[in-house]
Amino acid sequence: MTRRKSLAALKQIFQSSQEAVIRYLIQEIKFLMSHLAKRPKPTEGEKASLARAAAAVDPLYLEKTFNLFLPSTLLRWRRELVRRKWDYTHLQKKRGRPRVDPKLEELVVRLAQENPSDGYQTLAGRLKLLGFETNPETIQNILKRNGISPAPERGNQLSWKEFLDIHWDDLAATDFLSWEVLTPFGLVNYYILFFIRHLDRKVHIAGVTTNPNDNWMLQAARNLTDPETGFLREGMMLLHDRDTKYTAHFSRLLHESGIEALKLPAKSPNMNAHAERFVRSIKTQCLSRMMITSEKQLRKALREYVDYYNHERCHQGLGNRIPCPIAEDVTEQKNGKIRRKQRLGGLLNFYSRKKIMSKPNQDNRENVA
Repeated sequence: MTRRKSLAALKQIFQSSQEAVIRYLIQEIKFLMSHLAKRPKPTEGEKASLARAAAAVDPLYLEKTFNLFLPSTLLRWRRELVRRKWDYTHLQKKRGRPRVDPKLEELVVRLAQENPSDGYQTLAGRLKLLGFETNPETIQNILKRNGISPAPERGNQLSWKEFLDIHWDDLAATDFLSWEVLTPFGLVNYYILFFIRHLDRKVHIAGVTTNPNDNWMLQAARNLTDPETGFLREGMMLLHDRDTKYTAHFSRLLHESGIEALKLPAKSPNMNAHAERFVRSIKTQCLSRMMITSEKQLRKALREYVDYYNHERCHQGLGNRIPCPIAEDVTEQKNGKIRRKQRLGGLLNFYSRKKIMSKPNQDNRENVA
């Protein structure tokens, strides 16, 4: 009897020691959790080790103790280990149709986008000429997977980029630039109406006024459509925003001269990007760096900058070419004196080389004699 009591006492002492160790480890885990920057993410091997260790513990006991990971998480990892052990899907043969060649899919999408009126049969014929044997059903699945409509619907959907590419040579844009002029009577707001051609980026200032009313706009339209000196020619398309300054009389006069005025959607500055970019350029490179105190000074600044913009400034959108260079400034010589042309007191500068005239050789001089 005494021996049994001794064993029971030893067992109780051992259990209390284990519980004390467990309580200490729980407090230590809580301390580490409070000082960690983020929750730890175990690797697959660590998950397996934790799951095996948790499987040997009574779930009820796991629930009562503080764990870094929930018992349900440990059990889920355990089930995943068992599932992987008895998973033989990697030994099964793949069923169904083989995947479409990525090169073929890319080519189908390209041909459908570049030829919006082509149906599935026509696209299959084009692909056959290029060495790809396929059928209309496969082409239909490819286009559907890439969100491309069938031929009748696709042909009627013309993107803005496609519209610009088709009509690029005949497109022009217009916008109003406003600038505050400091006068003895205070700030006066002037409106500058300008036009820009998409093809060569050439800019034309149509007028400067403080009151762009209907009569002023009509006179500007007459000047623009003049058969000899007008900036706009018959057959062009003019893009402009929904500003009320572009009156119905202005649009009608352009239409009578063979020019179609296209009103852009509201709040769409990207659709008139070239005109918007010119406004930014003239403001940052010229107007904002000057103290303009009269209309005469404003007109001079605009005239000088537009001449610089058209004949001397390199445009990145044109491959760093000048839209309308002056003949005497165009030279491919790499030697010769470098000339500097200044505008507005050196605010705008243009550099070119002075052409070197070739000297006649001795034989040419003898022939002339």
